[in-house]
Amino acid sequence: MNKKKIIKWLKIILFIYFIGGIALYFFQEKILFHPVAIPQGQAYHFNTPFEELDVQEDSSTSFNIVKFKPVNDSAPKGVVIYCHGNMENNSHYAAFAPNFTKHNYEVWMMDYPGFGKSTGTISEDILYYEVLQVYKIARAKGFAPDSIIIYGKSIGTGIAAELASVRDCKRLILESPYSSIANLSEHLFFIYPVSFMLKYKIPTDEYFKKITAPITIFHGTDDGVVPFSNSEKLKALMKPGDELVPIEGGSHNNLNDFPLMKEKLDSVLSLP
Repeated sequence: MNKKKIIKWLKIILFIYFIGGIALYFFQEKILFHPVAIPQGQAYHFNTPFEELDVQEDSSTSFNIVKFKPVNDSAPKGVVIYCHGNMENNSHYAAFAPNFTKHNYEVWMMDYPGFGKSTGTISEDILYYEVLQVYKIARAKGFAPDSIIIYGKSIGTGIAAELASVRDCKRLILESPYSSIANLSEHLFFIYPVSFMLKYKIPTDEYFKKITAPITIFHGTDDGVVPFSNSEKLKALMKPGDELVPIEGGSHNNLNDFPLMKEKLDSVLSLP
């Protein structure tokens, strides 16, 4: 290959590299989040008893929260603040509510801005702000910190960890967590200086250093989205009594199908 052809191909490669970098920077939300909006007037239909709460922050920002209720009429044991993943909306995650309601917990699922009936512009700060408002509402409703469980799934794990680092709770439970968005992105986009390009950092590992509540992590060993090594990094930061539960053969979205996941979660939720 002559010099001109080498220079030509180098220019093409550099052009593709720069275009990819520009796309990564300007379309981070499109890469990280895959929301499905729902018209405000559309009714939800769930098998579990529920009620909706809309928190109007300003003229353009409203947080929609679905509160799933235990089937029995007795006073709830506590509340699970559920930070869901990066897909669709509460309708997609409602199927997991019975995991908690059968133990007499209410489950409060919040949709992030642009998801479901929630409106506004999504950002890392607004995610932290929203979950904090949900926590404050739970406290105002009479739920003491020792009756509040914070649960995070996938993208929601870092949001849940941040809340647990600034507010007391009974337990933090994480399903398929990442050590940080930066570390995860460096794995996926290793040819770019992603630590300088990312608008979303969500450093779960940093939050772990400030969490005093017990922590339980579930992670599939065959997770192709968030590698299991992320939980191994977090395990190194765990306190005595915290637990990492590897789900052998589990991938990113099927942990609820494994008996070990259900048994361990039931065990944790049965604790007084």
